Amino acid sequence: MNRPAWAPDGVDMEQPSPARMYDALLGGSHNFAVDRLAAEAAITMVPDLPRLALSNRAFLRRAVRFMLDAGIRQFLDIGSGIPTAGNVHEIVHEIEPTARVLYVDIDPVAVAHSRTILLGRERAGAIEADLRESDDLLDAVRATGLIDLDEPVGLLLIAVLHLVADADDPVGKVAALRDAVAPGSFVAISHLTSELRPEDAGKLGAHSAKETRIGIQFRPKDAIVELFQGWDVITPGVVELPLWRPESDRDQHEQPGRSLGLAGVGRKG
Repeated sequence: MNRPAWAPDGVDMEQPSPARMYDALLGGSHNFAVDRLAAEAAITMVPDLPRLALSNRAFLRRAVRFMLDAGIRQFLDIGSGIPTAGNVHEIVHEIEPTARVLYVDIDPVAVAHSRTILLGRERAGAIEADLRESDDLLDAVRATGLIDLDEPVGLLLIAVLHLVADADDPVGKVAALRDAVAPGSFVAISHLTSELRPEDAGKLGAHSAKETRIGIQFRPKDAIVELFQGWDVITPGVVELPLWRPESDRDQHEQPGRSLGLAGVGRKG
């Protein structure tokens, strides 16, 4: 199997990655055949998965703009995945060119490609770190000098916490990040859910456990709301992806009452 020029040495091209599968669902080009096959198999089971991916991406855009309007000028995107059109730094710098963005991901392909597209940008960077090792992650963030944790931060946890198993304490990982950031910081979380479509969630959860090293946790709404402990949740609360402050009909990628994703934004008082 030929290794693409953008793929770092040592990356297993025969093992699907959640980040690269998400890239495939969004129609991106930085994925391997094994990722596309896994994504296609998931779409066969649940045909509207690409619409879910678009809905999640649209929520990210709206959440970032909301934080910018609230005065946030530095963003920490954990579980950032493969950069595609409408990256966080593009959204941010279109509105505030002096703001800073740091991408963090466990996937070396995501980090390598992020660094490639960020060449020459002093106000954006990318590092490899594991959310499950929150202390090490925070040390790596501080070492970049790009993000000042003593000033308010826009913390983005978009479609990443459902990759953290219950045994790894996702609530505790969010709490560790909350404790590390300054008052006035915000967090945006999107998370796959079993709340509205338990059968589809069950099928996709079983598929992910078989196809990837990290299974996907489709959690009920109560468990996702629990992730916001210690944050003041912003209206309209934790809701279906397309229902969080839609800006136009273009944000309605999914039928209300049918989304496999929930999302919300919180503020640290």
